[in-house]
Amino acid sequence: MPGVRSVAFGAWVRAASLHETRERMGVSHLLEHMVFKGTERRSAHQIALSLEALGGSLDAYTSREHTVYQGRVLDEHLRDAADVIGDIVLHPTLKKTDLVLERKVILEEIGMVDDTPDDLVFELHNEALWGAHPYGYSILGTRDTVNKLGVRELRELHARAYHPGQLVIGASGNVEHDRLLDILAATGWLDAAPGDMTPLVSTPPHREPPSIKHVHREGAQTHIVAGTTAVAHGDPRRFPLLLLSMLLGGGMSSRLFQRVREELGLAYSVFTYSSFHADAGMHGVYVATAPESAGAALDAIRGELRKVVDEGLPADEVAMGRQQLKGQVTLSLESVSSRMYRAASVELYGEPYRTLDELLALIDSISVEDIARSAREFFDPDQMTVLSLGPKELG
Repeated sequence: MPGVRSVAFGAWVRAASLHETRERMGVSHLLEHMVFKGTERRSAHQIALSLEALGGSLDAYTSREHTVYQGRVLDEHLRDAADVIGDIVLHPTLKKTDLVLERKVILEEIGMVDDTPDDLVFELHNEALWGAHPYGYSILGTRDTVNKLGVRELRELHARAYHPGQLVIGASGNVEHDRLLDILAATGWLDAAPGDMTPLVSTPPHREPPSIKHVHREGAQTHIVAGTTAVAHGDPRRFPLLLLSMLLGGGMSSRLFQRVREELGLAYSVFTYSSFHADAGMHGVYVATAPESAGAALDAIRGELRKVVDEGLPADEVAMGRQQLKGQVTLSLESVSSRMYRAASVELYGEPYRTLDELLALIDSISVEDIARSAREFFDPDQMTVLSLGPKELG
């Protein structure tokens, strides 16, 4: 992207909560925190200053499939970003004294989620949907598992996954490929031993039967997630599903927003969501509403979904959706970070790279029948697991 003066640089580790046992739930997230506590060359304070002092940023997160370390800097500071991220990823000290303190931070983070019902409801829904499968685990772990994790578990995970054999490097912005390779060589990335390149083991996905479950929680609102499983990242049905999800709950013009909020006044927030992984996906609807309105809000959502399942969508609405989705994709790719994520995902999921024009043509090819088929296959409200969190059960 020669028109910008910045670079986004990231390292994806192919290890995360999907690869954990229940006893070690949260170990990937804990390791993500611990690498920032110090390396052979830098203290925690020096790591914190490293890119911020240059006007850039450095952060990380743990997802279901990957643990990601990323920086955003001016193009002239790309080497600094590569050096710092390489240092924390490849050479953390992982000291017991640091673990004692960082464990407290993780427990506070767990407490923060517990105190945030619109986050907690998704955790509870994942557990209801996936049961004992790791897709239903908390990425943060539980208080019990985090308290039991030690330096030994962290070092075992680091030795298994934090090496070039399990890493993908992505970059975008004002940088060329050959220069990136030169910087990786100069900052030690290419000197590290490749390690075990076999994929980390994950359990085949298994979902629980559809259910309706309520979790009691005092508060001014009831939070509801109605969702089910979906296709994997590489499945071509992902694109019609995304378009339909957007038309149902992707913005102010969406069917659910117009029905639940604008026509009925039952909620401030209602939207659809989706996640796609290498071997499975999930999607659904979220709404937050007054406890006395929760049953009516869920009925309205079910009604809209049933209507789309039974009738599909008219051609003009699908055409509008295609244009909306194309606009969102195009605008997102003006972001340096979004370009980096897209570049990395090609390698992470083993999928062909598509130019923007190819991607827009793919969206244009989504037909009315594709949408109708997606509705029947994925949006049947009777096949969705419903989880409500609030002061009283759904009426």
